[in-house]
Amino acid sequence: MSKLRLYAIRHGETAWTRERRFAGARDIPLTEEGLRQCEAVAQALGGKPVAAVYTSPLERARASAEVIAKPHRLEVQIEAGFREMAFGEWEGRSRDEVARDFPQAYEHWRSAPERLALPGGERLTDVAARVNRALGALIDAHAGELVVLVSHAIVLRLIVLQALGLGPERLWTVDASPAGITEIEYEPGWATIHRMNTLSHLERAAP
Repeated sequence: MSKLRLYAIRHGETAWTRERRFAGARDIPLTEEGLRQCEAVAQALGGKPVAAVYTSPLERARASAEVIAKPHRLEVQIEAGFREMAFGEWEGRSRDEVARDFPQAYEHWRSAPERLALPGGERLTDVAARVNRALGALIDAHAGELVVLVSHAIVLRLIVLQALGLGPERLWTVDASPAGITEIEYEPGWATIHRMNTLSHLERAAP
């Protein structure tokens, strides 16, 4: 039975990550710390037999994936289905600003995220559907291989929830830190999470 081993990684730190701003569909570059974090991921996975590296098309994920793919001499494969959730008019605003200016909608986001509908944004259920389609195609294409996926906080939470058999309404039961590594093994009809959002590689690489 062919099993796929997936290393799902959130992109490195950006200025907006540090400031807790909604980035969503915006293209935000990595900070120097973000690049260092990705180099630590690259070192941690350097000895693994990686067959492919996939990424969201957004700059922060693409730049992270390029650093991680370099030791394996692989070109990153861009898959739009793994882009971050679009937050419409929330993008560029901090959590505190959104809580102040959109109190009811923000309360929905915190308590029932699957019900939130933002002007110019995406519904979480729609994001889950596109992520699941992209993930299914990736799994079908790489049976028996080890694959790296670099994406975003909401996307990675949804991937973990899908592996656990849980829906998007459970979004806040899992976390996704910058450059955190989640490892999932897929086989027909089943998924096993071997580690989730581990950060020990960043501690070892700290200056």
